[in-house]
Amino acid sequence: MSKTASENLLSKFSTEELIAILDSINDAIFIDDEQGIAMWINKACEELYKINRNDVIGKSIHYLESEGIFTPSVARLVMEQKKEVNIVHKNKDGKRILSTGTPIFDKDHQISKVISTSRDITELVNLKNTLEDMQSNLVELKSRERVFYGDIIANSPSMVNVLQLVERLADLDSTVLICGESGSGKGIVAKLLHESGSRSTAPFVKINCGAIPENLLESELFGYESGAFTGSRREGKKGLFEVADNGTVFLDEISELPLNLQVKILQVIQEKEIQRVGGVVDIPVDVRIISATNRDLKARVEEGKFREDLFYRLNVVPIMLPPLRERPEDIIPLIKLFLQKNNQKFGETKVIDANTMVILLKYHWPGNVRELENIIERLVITTKSNTILPENLPSYIAESTRSPGEIDIPHVTDLKKVLNDAEKHILTSASERHMTTRQIAKALGVSQPTIVRKLRKHGITSVDTE
Repeated sequence: MSKTASENLLSKFSTEELIAILDSINDAIFIDDEQGIAMWINKACEELYKINRNDVIGKSIHYLESEGIFTPSVARLVMEQKKEVNIVHKNKDGKRILSTGTPIFDKDHQISKVISTSRDITELVNLKNTLEDMQSNLVELKSRERVFYGDIIANSPSMVNVLQLVERLADLDSTVLICGESGSGKGIVAKLLHESGSRSTAPFVKINCGAIPENLLESELFGYESGAFTGSRREGKKGLFEVADNGTVFLDEISELPLNLQVKILQVIQEKEIQRVGGVVDIPVDVRIISATNRDLKARVEEGKFREDLFYRLNVVPIMLPPLRERPEDIIPLIKLFLQKNNQKFGETKVIDANTMVILLKYHWPGNVRELENIIERLVITTKSNTILPENLPSYIAESTRSPGEIDIPHVTDLKKVLNDAEKHILTSASERHMTTRQIAKALGVSQPTIVRKLRKHGITSVDTE
């Protein structure tokens, strides 16, 4: 638009109308003359800097700086540098303000006015700092990662202690009780104990005591003689303890073992022999017994659901596996391990976005390592693009890690859009907690007309304007 056209357009507005237009702008506007004297400010500027228009107009930029209203004054920097200046500074309340000072030159190339615009970016700065801290932690954790065995990762002190204990127990024949929540890796630790010891070339037999029906469990564990029961094999059958001879028997979910079979397990430990179902001959077996539970066995003993003598026989050396939420140092290496495995499995080259990694770090992982492994496999399969973004995560993970009042940081940071989205988010949250615009204005520390104007701007109509 030419200068003449601009002048013709402006001539159609009265001074009052031009002031109203500037007052309707959300950004704070401050106009100084060539000597640095305040000529005019809009309402948004009054609200942002907690000042009154009539108290500021006519005051110099040096005076306003000395009063702590601007720290520093962007207009002063413009006059000193004779060019546009962008700064981040603070107001009297400590809020972080992004200010841009733009000089207007006369025909002699001298500054005739300085137009300064400002907006509150406190929340954005805080979020940015939080993200940077988390990303810094990612780098630090990455530099420390160590993989000890298969899917066992040990950066955390608790897991290092577990693996050190496993190393000491590997060549011993002591019974071991592994305790930990479901999915924490009890089976992997049991197999590590077996493969690291002198029995590694012999069988490792896993028995899930909670998965086999009670009426079949005894014959599975100890075998049966010919004709022991209807439907049995004519030649009889070896039990799993016989199959594991010279090796290791891993009794998973030992807390679910029926009381009548607990006596027989005690006999195996004490006498090192078994008796098949329907048999009368004692069969010697040389096995190491490792058991695991996600229950409190001591409490089961007190409830009369687990034999006390068997408990003490199994609990010679306990290994306590920490849940994943208590070993955050291991989460990133585990994610990388499972990502690499699933990329190879499905012929993919997926990578995980930093914001996605932050969310995965914040999640509490009730299903522990098993849940993490399943989630990474799911993400590799279901994510269409090569980069796994936060929106690709299951909704329950994203929602459970979101802090109250948290605002999403976009991957491409357009400051104007970020601030606009942040303002809408804050107003939407406030409208859910308060019934009227006056209540919202009081809660947010701004005037009621400002709230009305901003609600209208964002199309939020669920609040009473009284």
